[in-house]
Amino acid sequence: MLFRSVYERSDRIGGLLMYGIPNMKLDKQKVVQRRLDLMAAEGIEFVINTEIGKDQAASQIGDLFDATVICTGATKPMDFVKDASGRDLKGIYFAMDFLSANTKSLLDTGHADGNYISAKDKHIIVLGGGDTGTDCVGTSLRHGCKTVNQFDVIPKPPNERAPDNPWPQWPTIYKLDYGQEEAAARFGDDPRRYRTSTFEFVGDDQGHLKGLSTIDLEWKKTATGAPFGKIPGTEKEWPADLVLLAMGFSGPEDTVLDQLGIERDTRSNARAEYGKYATNAPGIFAAGDARRGQSLVVWAIHEGRGAARECDRYLMGSTDLP
Repeated sequence: MLFRSVYERSDRIGGLLMYGIPNMKLDKQKVVQRRLDLMAAEGIEFVINTEIGKDQAASQIGDLFDATVICTGATKPMDFVKDASGRDLKGIYFAMDFLSANTKSLLDTGHADGNYISAKDKHIIVLGGGDTGTDCVGTSLRHGCKTVNQFDVIPKPPNERAPDNPWPQWPTIYKLDYGQEEAAARFGDDPRRYRTSTFEFVGDDQGHLKGLSTIDLEWKKTATGAPFGKIPGTEKEWPADLVLLAMGFSGPEDTVLDQLGIERDTRSNARAEYGKYATNAPGIFAAGDARRGQSLVVWAIHEGRGAARECDRYLMGSTDLP
């Protein structure tokens, strides 16, 4: 009997495409579920609510399947404010906890169940300036937040390419994404504040967040070798009922890789050569963010196809897959 199975620890298939990316940015029924239905019709078995390495030992997968592809993503969040005073206050969440709960509640009941972190009537601060931070801004606006600010430690990008950023490199220039455009339309300005570092969270007597303190940064090499230094006298306190940490991801979770004995690269990702995708364990492949680190959906699609090709070659001795 031929088994072609996809294991998912959540209650819906799709990973970050299903829960991590907000519905207004990626329609789950018209796009994600449609593709899942096509794969199911082709004979793929989807096993939900099953976390490999926890509900089922990863070592057992090798007994069931001749080839396995690790596509667990790079889901360990970075926390650059973990040592800040007040970090344990109630009201500070990782971005994916906020976004995933929001989308699940939306898909389950249209938010009627209340099983999500609401930004309604709250002062929101997002720490981090990437795509995930933008999604936090857009979602907070849809909840009906009172204010929203987004802090990033980097300098504001230039309006045009810098000399050290020539074509065909990706242009590192100032632009408004959808979340910032919507915030500017509602509140009158881009919510991002550059060269801003958070050093303290402020709470009330019940341990709830009520604000945070920042200091401006100057980007120049310091005596310690750091690329920036703090500017004395620029401290400022901001009202905040909800802080969302969107600072990126440090790599894949350890459980599956450790149980399978997969070697890691210097960034803790599964070590597997690009284009071949084979790990050090026979019959075990790795693709997407679990192999390359946090990246884009287009790379996940590309590497998934490439890993499928190399699995076919491993199983059949040759392949006709592109």
